[in-house]
Amino acid sequence: MNKMEKSALADNEKVLIEKFLADNVLFLGPDPEIMLDHDIAPRSELEEAGMKLEVDPAVQALIRDRLQAGTNEGYEMLEQMGAAPGAKWGDLITGVFTASGDLAVSSAGGVLIFSALVHHPIKFINKFWTTEPTVGIRPGDAFIHNDARYGNIHNTDQSLMLPIFYNGKMVAWAGATVHEGENGAIEPGGMPSAAESVYEEGLKMSPFKVVENYELKKDLVTFLQNSVREPKLQFEDMKVKLFACRRIEERVLAAIEEFGLDPVIVSMRAGLENCKAEVRRRVSEWPDGAVRTMCIADSTLRENVLVKICLEARKEGDQLICDFRGSSPEFANRCNNTVLASLKGMLAQLFLTFVWPDLPRNQAVFAPIQVITDPKSTLNSSYSTPNAESMMTFFPAFTMLQLAVAKFTYSCPKKYSKLIAPWHNMIRTFIYGGITQHNEMVGNLCADLNGMGGGARADRDGEHAIAPIFAAMADSGEQELNEEEVPFIQIVSKKLMRDNQAFGKYRGGQGYEMIASSLGSPLWGFMTCCIGSKVSSVPGLFGGYGAPAYPLCKVKGVDVFDVMKTDPRKFEFSIVDIMNKRPFEGATYTTHHFGMQFEIAKRGELFMITQGSGGGYGDVLERDPDLVISDLEAKLISHETAREIYHIVYNKDTFLLDRDGTEKARTAERESRKNRGVPFKEFIRKWTTPEPPAELPFYGCWGDDRSVIYTGPYGGMPRRKMNAEALESVYMPNPRDVRIAQLEQRISELEHGGKAAGDLV
Repeated sequence: MNKMEKSALADNEKVLIEKFLADNVLFLGPDPEIMLDHDIAPRSELEEAGMKLEVDPAVQALIRDRLQAGTNEGYEMLEQMGAAPGAKWGDLITGVFTASGDLAVSSAGGVLIFSALVHHPIKFINKFWTTEPTVGIRPGDAFIHNDARYGNIHNTDQSLMLPIFYNGKMVAWAGATVHEGENGAIEPGGMPSAAESVYEEGLKMSPFKVVENYELKKDLVTFLQNSVREPKLQFEDMKVKLFACRRIEERVLAAIEEFGLDPVIVSMRAGLENCKAEVRRRVSEWPDGAVRTMCIADSTLRENVLVKICLEARKEGDQLICDFRGSSPEFANRCNNTVLASLKGMLAQLFLTFVWPDLPRNQAVFAPIQVITDPKSTLNSSYSTPNAESMMTFFPAFTMLQLAVAKFTYSCPKKYSKLIAPWHNMIRTFIYGGITQHNEMVGNLCADLNGMGGGARADRDGEHAIAPIFAAMADSGEQELNEEEVPFIQIVSKKLMRDNQAFGKYRGGQGYEMIASSLGSPLWGFMTCCIGSKVSSVPGLFGGYGAPAYPLCKVKGVDVFDVMKTDPRKFEFSIVDIMNKRPFEGATYTTHHFGMQFEIAKRGELFMITQGSGGGYGDVLERDPDLVISDLEAKLISHETAREIYHIVYNKDTFLLDRDGTEKARTAERESRKNRGVPFKEFIRKWTTPEPPAELPFYGCWGDDRSVIYTGPYGGMPRRKMNAEALESVYMPNPRDVRIAQLEQRISELEHGGKAAGDLV
């Protein structure tokens, strides 16, 4: 056998081996090539041929309008017919995707972060299931998916994706995503902060076919229904998403019949490419430079620790680089980790909603922007770590970039939206579960999270409890309608809370307080899941204050419904008054950070939470005194705030402003600031330390050196230092074990006549 024959034999063997390996893949995990790429796909042959044609731009615009109307129609169908609370108040999205999977058009309302992520599972389906003989992609098929590791936020969000065929050729995709809530996790409601592994987070659906010939497959529907606490919700919303996608399919095919296939393909592709080019042009208008900022997530939702989110945003020419290196390592057994694709989707939401709201709502808006992270950090976590509460890290990342973008665009003569301080960024609401008054098992969450306070703008105050950072045109729902379905009452619902604002020349929009109590159920419980109880999660802008910190408050050992019958005057309709006056004898009054795991609520016990404020803008001493008086009259702020923060002088009884006195008071405060101030170099020398204090439970880099990452100490785990290029997962002890160890130490000290080592944490 000569060398040529041997070479041919080796090539044949190589082909056989490669075919064998391709046909016998043990496990199809998330594809790194797909998951790391947030750019639009290269042109397909169909797109390449179409882009060579002369298609009138006016026709392209008309086609996009038709597709936009179709996605809006699908959105309305989902909102009106969906069973999940998330569907009813707008936590959903619909979209048209190219055949390659790129989002070309999304509905005007809804959660844009969903549509900016669903291209990942579609590209997975295209790559792996198209030629797979046991799966395939045919007309009338549809696929379901919810696993963030394949492209989503967390597995409480479920997507349905339907390929659109024309004359036997796939030409586009329709997609619909809804925050379903319940997904069979270790805790009810879909966002299990108690989950310590991916196996406790409920359904983890990689993209798989659930529809054939436009019919839901009954065997798979039955399996999914048996995997969650609300089987009827699972079934109904799968049907609704399917029919919403079918309606979008109708609109796409109608556009093709009217204008032709090539113009429709060109309209979608040109919209993406033109948008990407326009983003580069707009970024080039910003001044070159860097903005450095950081935020502290003050809890993992299980324990109070300091989790650092670190950002250096650099603008170079037409490039914007978001460098998050130096942020906290991932947590092996906490669910506050973020998959990199989820982070990118949330950052895309910023530009689609707050920075360039005039641009088309498609995937290309974020395509030119670069994101850099440390692998195995909490913003780029490995696939083995839980991520059900990824919002606890990517929401602060969103806020840090929102702050940086405001500083870049401040000096730009042309602005496409108003400068705005950071929006409130936490989902402050009740998650619930148990048996309803209708004897049904449920688990979901309230729409109150959608009432986040708006950030102050450069020329006016932020709006109160206006909208979430992640959705356009979402609603906070009607509590009375909620009470028809679930057995708890919000005794105080959506009442603006006094002094719950971020102060500034223009103040942030305020949030409301809510007091809930269980009634009429043999088994009911609540949980909450957000950060910002110890350290504010929302900073101000250009001297404006950040949002306050918000604890959860509880009153146990009381039945307020009995109190209301016997002595209703005892009840106070204010969290501050209830916690300070303590009107119910014998009850227990406690505060808790907002990461409360599911807790059984007895009839009449109080669970009290507060929605947050957007950030303030500018110096409080520049606030128009008349605006301060208006806030006083509206009972939005207290007299203490007016005098000690805004430094105005007025008659407390008549609210008559003393303008001369106010000017003198503010002048005096400015002089006091000068006296309190020290030169920057001196401040830095006294303030900074080479490492975190030894007792501080800190996770992330310290100072300017982002190459060294600190972890701990906490719960007996010692302080560690890691190389940022070789991060290791952080394992947290069970809070129950930490508490037991503290109590055992206290007992030992008391038994031996020693003094206790201070109050238990």
